[in-house]
Amino acid sequence: MKNGKIRNIEKILLSDNWYTLNKYKFDYQKEDGTWETQEREAYDRGNGAAILLYNKEKGTVVLTRQFRMPTYVNGNEDGMMIEACAGLLDGDNPEDCIRKETEEETGYRIDNVEKVIETYMSPGSVTEILYLFIGQYEDEMKVGEGGGSEHETENIEVLEYPFETAIQMMKTGEIRDSKTIMLLQYAQIHGIVS
Repeated sequence: MKNGKIRNIEKILLSDNWYTLNKYKFDYQKEDGTWETQEREAYDRGNGAAILLYNKEKGTVVLTRQFRMPTYVNGNEDGMMIEACAGLLDGDNPEDCIRKETEEETGYRIDNVEKVIETYMSPGSVTEILYLFIGQYEDEMKVGEGGGSEHETENIEVLEYPFETAIQMMKTGEIRDSKTIMLLQYAQIHGIVS
């Protein structure tokens, strides 16, 4: 870390039950040159990758639906979220991770993926960098049912929608996941599917 406006960083572990929650106490130099002490919490769950699977010929995309507890406790009535396939890197490079997650979650075995966006999704509190990909799929690439990893207690439903339907679902609020919205908008702006 090389920001000269930050000094005296103190890191305090608050929790390592699921992933890691740290509290940071540090001095920050303001524009007028004075220093102030600040405290922030940062949740570290590792970095991740997500992919929008698309079939240009059929004009479709593959998404997933699963229960997300954080959304349930914050107003999402049934806790279900429609999302692009995604997962944590867990030591893999982003390309290998997303290929593995694609087969695990959707049942499609894909080779060619294209990284289109690298983003911090919630930089005020989460350390995660998310690598966003697009990749073409064809029906013959389906090698399994998908549904996620049993040992990760995933219960994932695989969905195939016409691209325009997915765009409308984003507009109506049926799709509210930010990585999925970013990928759908990327595909729309660049004419990837239609």
